Amino acid sequence: MFVNKIISQIFTTLRVLPQKGLAVAFVFLLATTFNVFSQSPAAPSPTRPVPHNPASPQTEVPDTIPVPEPIPDGDEVSVTHFDFEDGVFTETSTDTLTVVAADDEWERREVAFVPDPNRAVWLSALCPGLGQVYNRRYWKLPLVIGGYLGLGYATSWNNTMLKDYTRAYADLNDNDPTTRSYMDFFHGNVKEEDLDKTWLNNILKSRKDYFRRNRDLCVICMVGVYLLAMVDAYVDASLSHFDISPQLSMDVAPALIQDSRGQLPSVGLQWALSF
Repeated sequence: MFVNKIISQIFTTLRVLPQKGLAVAFVFLLATTFNVFSQSPAAPSPTRPVPHNPASPQTEVPDTIPVPEPIPDGDEVSVTHFDFEDGVFTETSTDTLTVVAADDEWERREVAFVPDPNRAVWLSALCPGLGQVYNRRYWKLPLVIGGYLGLGYATSWNNTMLKDYTRAYADLNDNDPTTRSYMDFFHGNVKEEDLDKTWLNNILKSRKDYFRRNRDLCVICMVGVYLLAMVDAYVDASLSHFDISPQLSMDVAPALIQDSRGQLPSVGLQWALSF
């Protein structure tokens, strides 16, 4: 097939250039023949096998890796320092170091405790004083518990007195002569006929209102202590690691304040915070 292409190309050349000289035809024939050779598919060249080199580190991985022996404690070693500049390493200095064995004993490290404000406020809402315990402000726990115990006792005592005066006031104003609980407030030698009913009615009513007000105030104070414990737990947790600058200070000095309503200035104090 390849020979047929060459022969057909020769005849084509002779037909195209009949009037040209033999030299021109021969040159054109050589150029055409070279073009045919360049367009012909080249046979694939066989791949040369890479010879196996047992000693090459790229073809074989050693079974074991040598580990250098540790340097004994107290020995001196030389350390050379190099400087890399313009692609060249240049030795700059040499130091002699003494080997010191590392301390393998476990040392306890103090970790800073950072409380979560949301957790602190929820714990305080669950139980008053629990948020202070979570924030590790244990000295505040007796204040919260003592406030609740004191207010609880005051509420119970005022409520008991209110019940007694309420029952006595009701017995005094009913028509049943057998109900005489109001006489329990007097000595046994005092007779009912000697008492002024109008005066006694006013006294019982005022005492009843007094103990009712005190009981309500104690209940309100208990709610206030409950909310105060929650706010304290939240603020304490938020400001547990607040950085206070040592430069914080306050300066107070006298000052003359000019008053537009008078001719003479007013004397006062001015203060400034520095931080």
